[in-house]
Amino acid sequence: MGKRRKSHRSAAADATATGNQASRSEKRQKIRDVFVPRPFEGLTDEVEWIALRELVPAASAPLTLRPELVEEYGDRPVTLATVLPMAMPAIAKPDGRIFLGLQRHVQSGDVSRDLAEALLCALRTEPGGTVSVPALPGEGPRLQDVLVDGPLDITMHDGFEFWLDPGADEDPNVKASLERANASIYPTARLTAAPAAYWCQVSDKSHVRWVLPDDEDAALAALSRLSAAGELTLGDQTRFAGMFRAHGRLVPVWDLPRDPGPERWEEPVAEFAKRYAAALADPSELDAAARRARQGLLGRQLTLR
Repeated sequence: MGKRRKSHRSAAADATATGNQASRSEKRQKIRDVFVPRPFEGLTDEVEWIALRELVPAASAPLTLRPELVEEYGDRPVTLATVLPMAMPAIAKPDGRIFLGLQRHVQSGDVSRDLAEALLCALRTEPGGTVSVPALPGEGPRLQDVLVDGPLDITMHDGFEFWLDPGADEDPNVKASLERANASIYPTARLTAAPAAYWCQVSDKSHVRWVLPDDEDAALAALSRLSAAGELTLGDQTRFAGMFRAHGRLVPVWDLPRDPGPERWEEPVAEFAKRYAAALADPSELDAAARRARQGLLGRQLTLR
């Protein structure tokens, strides 16, 4: 009897362990993440999406829903915002407008899928309601599937007042929160000399940061040629600080004097863009100097955050 009881308990324990293991396996499967190195690939303004996510503190742009979503949820105006209050993924305004936050705390390995899920959750939310968005949305549509693609009509902001409904800043709590958010903004300007090129002023110096639109290897080769030729700066009193990778693209960074402002750097950036384009079009192999420069550039990779 004792052996049978023991055997029965062992079998039950084995069954429980197997069940727990299956449950754990099922949970692991449910939350499994997938990394997408170029989440904005295929969008017309891929580099501007990257810049707004990684470089710009306060900006917005209108987005256009696909016709099938308009038919299902109505023609609700959607605004892309670099960041929303408390880094929320999305807001459903009482008047039906939707704000979609590009910079957020919780995200999966596919930023495009995250943003599409946040947008869909906002569309399903009653106007004025709180939008609930899962941390890991799993498989499903991406930005490329839910938006009508086209150039982003970007508006730069000096503060986050664009978040607010009329009269909302009369609330002392809202006003205090807005002041704290605005205090975190550093001056930033969008340059016209090249797409996704931005000037910013941080502490005692200024920078130009440019999201290059080209394949990483090709972009690195072009920068290496320019470095070997001594043509990597933007002129006197400037320094090529290094580069970082962002969503499958290279972002070179230049240190500038704190003053003057962004207008001063339009021409130097335009001239550099011409030199970069010529270096990019060079089909020859890198010579020894350019290969050494390439190694130097790889050793000067920056961390933005």
